[in-house]
Amino acid sequence: MRLVIILILTILTACTQGPSTAEQMYEHLEKAVELEENFAAQQEPLLELERKEKELYDEIIQKTSSEFEESVELSRQAIDIIHERRDIMDLEKESIEAAKEEFDKVTPLIEELDQEEAKETAEQMVEAMDQRYEAYLELYENYLQSLDLNEELYKMLQNEELTKEKLENQIEQVNESYDAIMAANETFNEFTRTYNDLKMKFYEQTELNIEMPEDEEEQEEQNEQE
Repeated sequence: MRLVIILILTILTACTQGPSTAEQMYEHLEKAVELEENFAAQQEPLLELERKEKELYDEIIQKTSSEFEESVELSRQAIDIIHERRDIMDLEKESIEAAKEEFDKVTPLIEELDQEEAKETAEQMVEAMDQRYEAYLELYENYLQSLDLNEELYKMLQNEELTKEKLENQIEQVNESYDAIMAANETFNEFTRTYNDLKMKFYEQTELNIEMPEDEEEQEEQNEQE
């Protein structure tokens, strides 16, 4: 009878045992991916708005002084697009922040890992994600600053008294803001690649044997195209 009781207790213990530390971390990591899906979903609409604004700008600079009213209307349309781009950037940021908040839940679990190699990789993964997040914040701020400069440019183009010197100075600032965006975007992409590599390495070391989903690969490629 005693043997039966011990056997029952053993079975009950096995049945009530929860997921391993690595499995818990996996759940948070993949939940973070899901939360970032909205970020990925905003890329194409954002690029489309950028293309539309570029077309408007090209049309404006081809207008003659006798077509000033048309230029004003086109400038107003461009400003409306800038406002739409700001809204999309805010949606992106919300998605990134939600994903980062979920990701941060893995940090207290690292010390519970048994494998030293996996623990070291997890720590590197956290560092890469922190750097990626900081890089995104810099990208976000640079992008908003560029939008402000572009909006100011279109307001200036609605002024018939605008001098060539002021226009050229504003255009120079806008172009410099584009350079800052490109640099920040490349840094963000670099940390994204590093993070993804470390995540897959962690999965392998903990024998989770998970392949990177296609949507993550597509997102990485999409970021590189910006």
